[in-house]
Amino acid sequence: MTDTTLATRRGLPAEYQLILAELPRKGWPDHRDFNGLAAFWLDRHLAFRHTLQRLRADTEARIDRKLAPDAFAGRLVRQGSGLLSDLIGHHQIEDDAYFPKLARLEPRIARGFEMLDADHHALHDLIDRFAKGANAALQAKDEAAGREKTARFLTDLKDFDRLLARHLDDEEDLVLPVVLKHRVG
Repeated sequence: MTDTTLATRRGLPAEYQLILAELPRKGWPDHRDFNGLAAFWLDRHLAFRHTLQRLRADTEARIDRKLAPDAFAGRLVRQGSGLLSDLIGHHQIEDDAYFPKLARLEPRIARGFEMLDADHHALHDLIDRFAKGANAALQAKDEAAGREKTARFLTDLKDFDRLLARHLDDEEDLVLPVVLKHRVG
């Protein structure tokens, strides 16, 4: 049986790549319906990836004393809260509206949408860890404690980044071909 657990999955399981085989990623930009929902979906995912890159760079700069605590705090609050809020909203729309509709359109890969929904639950546990770790780093009483709590936060941030990247890649490979094939959006 194929491993569908986010933490250990190495890619979209083959049994969910049926529509991707018909509409491979390299051809998406040339598809007649790409500039609708498909492009929007990819743009949202790209925004998540860029925000995580900025957060990692800022966190590493704070640990290395290349970013002042106040500057780090401002960036972390603004970017971190925006990322978490956007991810939660994005997941809610997918779970409540898009995934059920797409699963009905392509019942052969419906379990793939269940896998993505399960990913969201795993990611929400990581979102909670992110928020707790960020708050701990922000509330540290002195420089040494701040850097130590920021280092712990960085460890969680790297794990979050890795698992979110896996999820986003797999979601794109499952969702976008269905969106394009059925002209959703």
